[in-house]
Amino acid sequence: MVSSEWTIALEPALRKMKIYSLLTTHYSRLLPAVLLPLVSGCANVGYYWQSVSGQLEVWRRERPVAEVIADPSAAQALKDKLARVLEIRAYASRELGLPDNQSYRRYADLERPFVVWNVFAAPEFSVEPLRWCLAFAGCINYRGYFEKATAEQFAAELARQGLEVYVGGVPAYSTLGWFDDPVLSTFIHYPDVEIARLVFHELAHQVAYAKDDTAFNESFATAVEQEGVRRWVARTGDARQFEEFERNRRARREFAQLVQKARGRLEALYRTRLAPEAMRERKGALLAALDAEYRALKAGWGGVDRYDRWFAQQPNNAQLASVGLYTQLVPAFEALLSRERGDLGRFYAAVKELAALPADQRTARLAALSSAGDE
Repeated sequence: MVSSEWTIALEPALRKMKIYSLLTTHYSRLLPAVLLPLVSGCANVGYYWQSVSGQLEVWRRERPVAEVIADPSAAQALKDKLARVLEIRAYASRELGLPDNQSYRRYADLERPFVVWNVFAAPEFSVEPLRWCLAFAGCINYRGYFEKATAEQFAAELARQGLEVYVGGVPAYSTLGWFDDPVLSTFIHYPDVEIARLVFHELAHQVAYAKDDTAFNESFATAVEQEGVRRWVARTGDARQFEEFERNRRARREFAQLVQKARGRLEALYRTRLAPEAMRERKGALLAALDAEYRALKAGWGGVDRYDRWFAQQPNNAQLASVGLYTQLVPAFEALLSRERGDLGRFYAAVKELAALPADQRTARLAALSSAGDE
């Protein structure tokens, strides 16, 4: 559920290479020469190289969904899921006004649990995530890696610098319409509702994109995902599925609110002039309180335990920041959709206008929307 920063940065080179039958060894020899003019320093060469190599590997594994469904050797369970994805994909464009292109009409079996692993980092006494600026793509609050070991190696380097780090696996990403994003084995086994969430989210990234504003981009996509699934379940689901959707939606919302409150408490603490040792002690107490609050909150979720693994990793500043990027502006987008009386076309147009504004004006508009939504 991320924007693929490397495909934006390398779009001029990659677009010329997107002929699947030609993704062979001679391109491996050509790519370093293509990359060198695009990077700002030698340290970035390795990052861009793994990005391009990973994207090419995804393309190499792609097959048309219709071809997989017609393949006698393919498992029936996979065929059934892919057929369902095509229905979800059609609904996304027909009913939600999301881009009608070739995205999610091909399938790639990656033979691993996630397509990329994102690395987040934050200082010991700050809840603001680090930003990395890349050629063409602008600045983002994470770095994505196609190999878990490489992501963990980069995270370890940041940790040695005294930063707090978090590595999170991601089942899908968006290339923002530069290329056709495929259905992946990393999420095809999900329940239908979760697949719909993911497809709606990633297609939303193709609608609007604000350079250098990860929170805007991810919160917008999350708002579209939530509204899209609500409509999709109401139209196509049964009573049991709708009940499950509402239960999970409540859990997601309350989890995000819980983390946001914890971030606020930590942010207030970090503004004090306490000595480092005292600051660490207070910080530890606040994080312990967060864990206790989660246990109490979870008791009312009717068996939803999807965040247990998240808390098992002993949350730090970087981990809390990763949640905020996806949710902190969702109330503003919900208020905007309400202002447009649920008309998604007008909503998208308004979001595009916001994305085109200078950052300070965009922030002010979103703050006003959030305040209006609270009234």
